[in-house]
Amino acid sequence: MRPTRLPLILLLAMTGVVVVAVPADAAACATGWGSAPEVVAAMGTGEVDAVRVGRNVCWDRVVVDVDGPVGGYRAEYVEQVTADGSGAVVPVPGGARIQFVVNHPAQSLGVGVGQPVAAVAGFATVRSAVFAGSFEGMTTFGVGTRARLPFRVFTLAGPGGHSRIVLDVAHRWTV
Repeated sequence: MRPTRLPLILLLAMTGVVVVAVPADAAACATGWGSAPEVVAAMGTGEVDAVRVGRNVCWDRVVVDVDGPVGGYRAEYVEQVTADGSGAVVPVPGGARIQFVVNHPAQSLGVGVGQPVAAVAGFATVRSAVFAGSFEGMTTFGVGTRARLPFRVFTLAGPGGHSRIVLDVAHRWTV
């Protein structure tokens, strides 16, 4: 903080005015996203190869890699994530949970239902990414977040004959 701002902040504090520091990147993080379900119904033929996570200044990202052209998906906040086929509740750590279904089968992820698919320690928003099963051509993941925050889902082609389904969860609500 610049020294010239200190007297103004002290004066405002003494008069009862609350001063909130807004990061310089707040405008850059304005997403326009919401928290309503996002759905694309198309079924895909390629298999889920892997799940990766990443961090950005404004959001945390979960990427589902697919071996082939991309199909559809459904992402929505739920009270409890349920396993494909059985409907059993899958524990997903976090203050809120997104049930993230991709319309692709998964045969070889190497994890069982309820197990993490990626490490998210130190992430600002995502608290867990858990496998919730694959049944009848659809694979479900539970994404635990620290709170119900805005998200978006989109697809990317490549590299090669592969494709990706991406879930971004914002670090905060922006105006």
